[in-house]
Amino acid sequence: MEMIHLDPPAELAMPLGEAMFTQRAIRRLDPDRPIDDAALKLILDAASKAPNGANLQATRFLVIRDRGRIRAFGALYHEAWWAKRADAYGWEPDQELPADSPYRMAAQLANEMVDAPAVVLAFSPGPPALTAGSVFPAVQNLMLAARAIGIGSVLTSLHPVVMDRLHEMFEVPTEFGFHACVPLGYPRGRFGRTRRRPSAGTTFIDRWGTPPRWASTDGGS
Repeated sequence: MEMIHLDPPAELAMPLGEAMFTQRAIRRLDPDRPIDDAALKLILDAASKAPNGANLQATRFLVIRDRGRIRAFGALYHEAWWAKRADAYGWEPDQELPADSPYRMAAQLANEMVDAPAVVLAFSPGPPALTAGSVFPAVQNLMLAARAIGIGSVLTSLHPVVMDRLHEMFEVPTEFGFHACVPLGYPRGRFGRTRRRPSAGTTFIDRWGTPPRWASTDGGS
């Protein structure tokens, strides 16, 4: 397929720093606000501009918009989410989580995926471990572009127990491996400044355990 040049769209004029420093995992999506073709094209155009190995653009995005298909996928996602918790913690599907559990919002998304306005699935040919370095920059571009136009997103995954059914449900060729699931929608809530560990607490210089020079001044945000 012929390569093309795209000029930066005016809709993505938000400063990069603002987009990066106010991007958060948006799991509460407004089911009554659809995402139109223009917004989807802009988001996917941004994804296509990400750096990738040998400029092969091996990433393939499957966008789910049909309500019936999203409901079917949502049921699959719900099963996959609880299968991961069963593996990790021995939890039972739909068990009540403690009020202070960090997984409560993620469990809510598992219940509400059936109502997501759109869901983007990322695939690439061959074993995912060999192409992930090209796929995830495209996924991050997609999510930053969504943030810039006021659309929320969150990077999620699936469990192997549903993978065969996922391929069958959407007629995905078996040679394409799954990487990520990104539900999209306008937030029920807001974007804003995020609280994260300071980089001094997550970075080493030259060898493991050696903090950066800015460790004494980095107060975090």
